[in-house]
Order: sequence, then structure tokens, then C-alpha cells
Amino acid sequence: MSDEHTNDARTAPPLGSAVGDPNFMASLARGLAVVCAFSDQHRHLTIAQISRLTGIPRAAVRRCLYTLEKLGYVGSEGAGYVLRPTIAALGHAYLGPTPLAVLAQPYVDRVSGLVHESCSVARLEADDVIYVARAAVSHIVSINLTPGSRLPAYCTSMGRILLADLPEERRNAYLASLSPRAYTNNTVTDPKRLREVLQTVQRAGYAIVDEELEVGLRSIAVPVRGATGRVVAAMNVGAQVARATVHDLETRVLPPLLAAARDLGALLDARY
Repeated sequence: MSDEHTNDARTAPPLGSAVGDPNFMASLARGLAVVCAFSDQHRHLTIAQISRLTGIPRAAVRRCLYTLEKLGYVGSEGAGYVLRPTIAALGHAYLGPTPLAVLAQPYVDRVSGLVHESCSVARLEADDVIYVARAAVSHIVSINLTPGSRLPAYCTSMGRILLADLPEERRNAYLASLSPRAYTNNTVTDPKRLREVLQTVQRAGYAIVDEELEVGLRSIAVPVRGATGRVVAAMNVGAQVARATVHDLETRVLPPLLAAARDLGALLDARY
């Protein structure tokens, strides 16, 4: 299993970031923020909970939910609301036509079948990794990750691969703005130490995260390089600590993972 856990709701950017912009549609931004309040950890939310997560007044949240319900994107259940399957159409507009998502699936399936663990491909978006392809195994018990799921980049193996490849100026800016959270006692939160970790990842060509995002889970990731040689995505395999030591990841998992990432990269066109 890859980096499989997060406790935070992923919300839209703060509405105050566009105050004074005459072209900014605050009502649209509020609706998107309401949708983003739902997550694996928050599948059923009340108006009060959404208001607390987004900072949007309850009356405005109520109007957003009314509109979203009329459009079929949310539904009311008891005292709260849940997302309806129709919401997947919004994500499909991004994930469906993306060549990487389509091309990557056979390779994550291949690796997962070989090592009998979950395998994923993700790209970097702002401070998070966003999953674009995934093959899960049934013995993994944790938060369900699917294409479109997001996790923090700094404490995930795929995130570290992608951060390590950033130009130095962008990487420095990222580290300077980071407010890391310690998910476990192993999470690296010191920016200086994280910089050293990323340098090690860059030299090694792979990243291992050992119980930094969730106790009992470790993962290994490698870069996927596009036609220009630039790292455009990361591919990882993760496992419960009882099933795989760090040595297992480096000796049993790393070779097929590198081969799959190389083969996938060879299919990517010049857009990557």
C-alpha cells in the first residue's frame, strides 16, 4: 500500500485570496469549497461541519448545498449531506482524457500483480500529490485511495520524488512556505532535515517513507520521466510493515518498480 492515510479535509483555496478582484466569482468558489470539504474522512457532513471546515457562513453553505442537491451532486441523509456519484463527472473531465492516467494503469496493475502490494502513480499539484492511477490489493486495510485522491507531498514517497526534482529555487520556496504536520513520531518536519532527505532521494533515484504518514505503513517510489527526461510523475508501492521490511522494498520491489516506470515513461509524448 502506498502512502495511505490523511486526516485533513482538502478544501478549496481561501476565498479571501481574491478579495477585490472584479472577475472573481465568490459564489462559484464557495460551491467548490463546499464540495472539497467532503473527503474519505468526512463522507457525511452537516451544514455546521462544512461551515467550520470551509469558513463559509452557514446560510451560504445551505444555499450551496441546495443548489448542488438540485443539480444532483449532493444528497441529504438524515441531518447531513453526502456526495452523489454524479460528482465523479467533474473529476472525469480532468482524469478521463489525461494520457498519463490511461497509460499508467496497465503498469501499476503489472507491478501490483508481481509484488502483491498496492501500486500507484501520482503527480505534484501545489503542496500535494494527486493520484492519477492505482491498483490496490485486498489485504490492505486503510483509507481508500483512488484516482483524484490527494496526500501531502513532504511525507509521502511519491511526493519526495517529485519535490526532489524541482528546480532549486522552487524547492527552496516550497520548504520556506511549508508548515509540516507530524502524522507519526517518524514524520520529518524540520525543513533543514527535509532538504537533506530530498537531496538523498535525488542522488539515490528512489524514495522510501517508513511509517511517516501512518504507523504500520511504508512505501517506496521512483520517478517517471517523460520524453524530455523531466520527472513528470512518480510511481510507488507500499506495504504494511509486517509484510515488507525496508530491505524487502529495496531488493524485491524496487527492480520491477523501476522497470515499470521506465516502460511507462517511454510511452509518454513530448507534452511530458
